[in-house]
Amino acid sequence: MGCVLLTGAAGFIGSHLAEDLVRDGWSVRGVDAFTDTYAPRQKRDNVAAVARSPELHLITGDLARDDLHGLLEGVDAVVHLAGEPGVPASWGPGFATYVERNIIATQRLLEAAAAAGVDRFVYASSSSVYGPADRPLVESAVPRPLSPYGASKLAGEVLVGAYAQERGLSTVSLRYFSVYGPRQRPDMAAHRFIEALLDHRPVPVYGDGRQARDFTYVGDVVAATSAALVAPVPTGAVLNVAKGEPVEVRDLIAILAEELGVEPRIEHRPQRVGDTERTEGCADAARDVLRWEPVTDLRSGLRRQVEWHVGRRTGARSSRLEPSPRPASYAGPRATQSGVPSQPDAVGAQPVGAGSVGVVSIGDGDRLGMP
Repeated sequence: MGCVLLTGAAGFIGSHLAEDLVRDGWSVRGVDAFTDTYAPRQKRDNVAAVARSPELHLITGDLARDDLHGLLEGVDAVVHLAGEPGVPASWGPGFATYVERNIIATQRLLEAAAAAGVDRFVYASSSSVYGPADRPLVESAVPRPLSPYGASKLAGEVLVGAYAQERGLSTVSLRYFSVYGPRQRPDMAAHRFIEALLDHRPVPVYGDGRQARDFTYVGDVVAATSAALVAPVPTGAVLNVAKGEPVEVRDLIAILAEELGVEPRIEHRPQRVGDTERTEGCADAARDVLRWEPVTDLRSGLRRQVEWHVGRRTGARSSRLEPSPRPASYAGPRATQSGVPSQPDAVGAQPVGAGSVGVVSIGDGDRLGMP
């Protein structure tokens, strides 16, 4: 069976993807730096169940600083999820961290992947690369990020495109839209709202609450990412991964409050610099070339996230993500993949322009001891 190098394996999306890949027959070499962006303990909890699988080898390592020699030996494909998240902290001197973890780390990993001759490199980008634009957002729109974070993710895309064009690396960049679900990071909206409601605290809302986001369930994002490992897409392709149904923040809070049976108290705060008023992604290209369809409705997905939050407090933690249903036409990722055919006329799958940068590194390669 094939081997996938999965960076950010202990994170919100990464831990779910690790479970999905192991279930589908891949051997997974997971890498995570366990940074203090949020509690490393939560990340260890995220992967506690799948780390017991012999098909996951979990490594603690820093892609931007460690020696990557040997990391990709025997690896068939790479999924690069690791990075520094969040818009607010990317302003000011904090941007240096984003340069290191989102740009330098990506370039170094691309260099190692190209040298190793991997079959596919999947890069996790973000809807933050877009700025004010007509809706729905399509991949051909000119990127105009409104934050240093968005600029760092776009820089990663450009690097991926450069290695695709000049080094012959088969790549796919996926622009995720407002991912939510169990294990969501503490800084993200639904996580903050649920915790405030459970504590009977005022719910902090930046702006008037009318800003809308294209909330996409983590199980659907995982299904798209798994498909991108093996789908015959043009090298250098960029694809939106979005539900395509934007919801206002105030409506999101209303659903959560209803699920929890509480009356929300809203605490309005000034709108944050770099936040867009509305995100709405067109995922027609991903539907076409990945044979993928987002199938989880918002209320069902939020109910699963609420159950996870409640379970953390009661100790009744779910061992793994309930997989999202897949379209009948989707055969699932194969465990090996070579000679991916090109489809240069694939609708909406936009190659990114050239550039260049660097990625990260790994430590001694020992299996992480899980508590």
